[in-house]
Amino acid sequence: MRSLSLQLQSLFFKYNLRHQLQTLTQAQLDTRDNFGTTSRPDHPSVPANPTFQNGVATKDLHIDPFSSLSVRIFLPETVKDTIFDSSVYGGYAPATGKRHRKLPIMLQFHGGGFVVGSNDASGNDVFCRRMAKLCDVIVVAVGYRLAPESQYPAAFEDGMAVVSWLAKQANLAAVGRRRKGNGGSGNEGIVDRFGSSMVEPWLAAHGEYSRCVLLGVSCGANIADYVARKAVEAGSLLDPLKVVAQILMYPFFIGSVPTKSEIKLANSYFYDKATCMIAWKLFLPREEFNLDHPAGNPLFPWRGPPIKTMPPTLTIVAEHDWMRDRGIAYSEELRKANVDAPLLEYKNAVHEFATLDGLLQTPQALACADDITIWVKKYLSLRGGEFSY
Repeated sequence: MRSLSLQLQSLFFKYNLRHQLQTLTQAQLDTRDNFGTTSRPDHPSVPANPTFQNGVATKDLHIDPFSSLSVRIFLPETVKDTIFDSSVYGGYAPATGKRHRKLPIMLQFHGGGFVVGSNDASGNDVFCRRMAKLCDVIVVAVGYRLAPESQYPAAFEDGMAVVSWLAKQANLAAVGRRRKGNGGSGNEGIVDRFGSSMVEPWLAAHGEYSRCVLLGVSCGANIADYVARKAVEAGSLLDPLKVVAQILMYPFFIGSVPTKSEIKLANSYFYDKATCMIAWKLFLPREEFNLDHPAGNPLFPWRGPPIKTMPPTLTIVAEHDWMRDRGIAYSEELRKANVDAPLLEYKNAVHEFATLDGLLQTPQALACADDITIWVKKYLSLRGGEFSY
């Protein structure tokens, strides 16, 4: 990985990221916005396509009228009916009056230090398509509000808001099935074809809400872990939605006492410690800034469910990532509490090695995707589910 090409790519990336964060810092006082933003204009994005291309169809939904919170749904072609209705907007619409193949739901949170990145960024789009196809799941990528326009706890609240939205979708879909069982036409009266205000048809037809996996990338791993904790606290209140596992990819954890990797790898590739500290200062309100803040340090004592109640957790770390020791330590604590918590460390790899645009085709990225797939399929197979028409 440490080739001249990688070094140049890293320097260019860090220069642009540092410039962007410094610009946001200078404008910080003028950027507060409760509605918020979920992307930056200078980041390449990919439009949604509701037809199946390269095995996956995508759809964007704005799910909160009071904020910019949105989701992008990645639906693998394995669910496609032989006959389906595409007359409404040219995309896939599940045929009515028949059973549909059900798939687990993977709720994905992108990286970017809480400040940059988006669920429709080109790199995130490629990664989510890869997960949908390999794991055979419906990926719901969250476009949470970014800092400094929306500081902590906005991104964390958005993560839980999407879980609540999914739970609502599950219950509305169940209402539709009961209507159908009573002689009605199913979701008539509670469905619109885009799913923006009522039942989302892709999820209603194909989503298996009892098997929901969280996947967080970098700072998205912090959000995923928060959502997992809140889901544990909520318990049956989220029924029939069940968070059954989570995947933390090189989590964006921090703490006040430096670790060996934080000292040795402070100037690591792409995301060095100095740049990431700027992101933390943009994300946390000034009066709350603390390296042991619950948003950054999951092992610092704070009110929350006991760690032993956490769902099975796969943690992924990279050899040349200054944050690696924090991820390792958290994984170790989970295992001490008898949580199924395997750790995968990738040699000669950097932070965001499996998700960053430009690194997605490297051997490490491809191997990581395969390893995630093996773990997800093995664990979900133990949970049962519907896999036939």
